[in-house]
Amino acid sequence: MERLPDVLVRGLTADGAFRLICARTTHLTADICQRQQTDPTATVALGRLLAAGALMTGLLKPGQRLALAVEGNGPLRRLQVEGDADGRICGTIAQPVAALPPREGHYDVATAIGRAGFLRVIKDLGLKEPYQGMVQLSSSEIGEDLAHYFMVSEQTPACVNLGVLLDPQAGVDASGGFLIQVLPGCPDQALELLEQQLAQLPPLSQLLATGTEPAVILQTLFPTQSLQLYPPQPLRFSCHCNRDRAAALLASLPTKEQNALAASIAGLSVTCEYCKTQYGFTPEDLASTARLDTP
Repeated sequence: MERLPDVLVRGLTADGAFRLICARTTHLTADICQRQQTDPTATVALGRLLAAGALMTGLLKPGQRLALAVEGNGPLRRLQVEGDADGRICGTIAQPVAALPPREGHYDVATAIGRAGFLRVIKDLGLKEPYQGMVQLSSSEIGEDLAHYFMVSEQTPACVNLGVLLDPQAGVDASGGFLIQVLPGCPDQALELLEQQLAQLPPLSQLLATGTEPAVILQTLFPTQSLQLYPPQPLRFSCHCNRDRAAALLASLPTKEQNALAASIAGLSVTCEYCKTQYGFTPEDLASTARLDTP
């Protein structure tokens, strides 16, 4: 089956009790995990965080950006996703090989991330200083950790469901998630109905793999309510690196280190941690950079 395009759908229930966001991130996950050369467990972990980051971009206003990072004591060490209000997403992972066997038929994401660690959120909202929030990992499964973040840091109850399905060759068959936020004044009966629908919902990754659209998934969760949904927003991989940024990174090194690099015969290359593009610098380039940084 041909992969459907990655999209994000957001909206509200007609009674204003819930904010709804659902995203399909299959292409993003496949592309980014291929760049990062992840093994199956790392693919599922990074895929979940990519879906989480995409969902959170649905809460941004035009011109705003965010970064979502998970740091744990497991073999993956650190995963980070960045995104903006225009649906541009990128992601990276410190150690792309978890080398863990499945546990009870499932990829052991929690052990790969580690039971001790933190979830960090940084939002550039166009203010003088970025917003920063951090919570301890509650389950290391990412979805529950993000719901915990919303409750603790933003005082907003939320349901987060993230899913990544791999094919027999460990390729990405489907990836995505949904975020349901409970808004002030939500009646208890509405919460009970939502809990019932969540309990009956098939696995999200299977719904996405069979081509179920994000809007239909949201409608399935609220069968008796009218939904006010915005048109789907495309999601795409985008990295903000370029040669000038790589040169600026070299220029930020101490002068002694710059001069040592400039004396190198072979030169060097700087690799972007997100897209893995390499920017080569000759000894002449490095000498020029060092001169620019010398008082």
